Amino acid sequence: MLPWKRALGPLTALLLAATSLATPAVAAAPTAATATPTAPTSVSAPAVPAVSASSSSGWNDYSCKPSAAHPRPVVLVHGTLGNAIDNWLGLAPYLVNRGYCVFSLDYGQLPGVPFFHGLGPIDASAGQLATYVDKVLAATGAAKADVVGHSQGGMMPRYYLKFLGGAAKVNALVGLAPSNRGSTLLGLSRLLPYFPGAGELLNEKTPGLADQVAGSAFLTKLNAGGDTVPGVRYTVIATRYDEVVTPYRSQFLTGPNVRNVLLQDLCPVDLSEHVAIGTIDRIAFHEVNNALDPARATPTTCASVIG
Repeated sequence: MLPWKRALGPLTALLLAATSLATPAVAAAPTAATATPTAPTSVSAPAVPAVSASSSSGWNDYSCKPSAAHPRPVVLVHGTLGNAIDNWLGLAPYLVNRGYCVFSLDYGQLPGVPFFHGLGPIDASAGQLATYVDKVLAATGAAKADVVGHSQGGMMPRYYLKFLGGAAKVNALVGLAPSNRGSTLLGLSRLLPYFPGAGELLNEKTPGLADQVAGSAFLTKLNAGGDTVPGVRYTVIATRYDEVVTPYRSQFLTGPNVRNVLLQDLCPVDLSEHVAIGTIDRIAFHEVNNALDPARATPTTCASVIG
């Protein structure tokens, strides 16, 4: 076997391993009736899967009606290799307990790959999000939704807003460690040109990963002509210890109605990295709540961990 062919497998494994840090490992949903995973769909079909069962903490409850205090449903968008339940075992109950109607979807499924989603072409995933937001708005009677995403889930909705009519249906987008300009995966993606066939393998087998490599055709299209669209508020919450979406400042957006937040500016001793910021960090959760309800925002500090 040629040397580059022997190296191709380890390189791809390294890329997949690095990206897998974007989401936690599969865990059981906190319900008596465990959610049934969505059947994988073709990567070319942006059909919306049936969302996993509602949790005992009250999210994915289609009978929920937004209140006067929180008039918009919140749609949670998981990261690469995540799913509608495991990514949100921390944030979804946090928001439900504060009076929001909260929903989450699976997207980007590959045939024969259960649980680990967000691997399909990102433009097709944005189409799934578009259909899902319509479903949530129809169920709740709300005119607009707010969207909160982690990693790819904080970047992918920008395609929906910019190209699929989402700006008319979304009030705010909050990204937790979003891959807005992709990632060098700590420099690993820069090795691709030295391994003939590696880029083609990523595109063929995991287009959702290939789309997130810095400089990809997808990201070039997404970011051309400006980061934002009129009428939507944008918040980016990042951590300087992010080891997946690197460099971390590449996550920040520019444009009107943008607020970029570095966790360590709010709490210098917050050591959260890429996974923790979206799954367990209550300081980040407090800042999400502020972004969703700026009229009632309170200062985010290290003490927010017990708030």
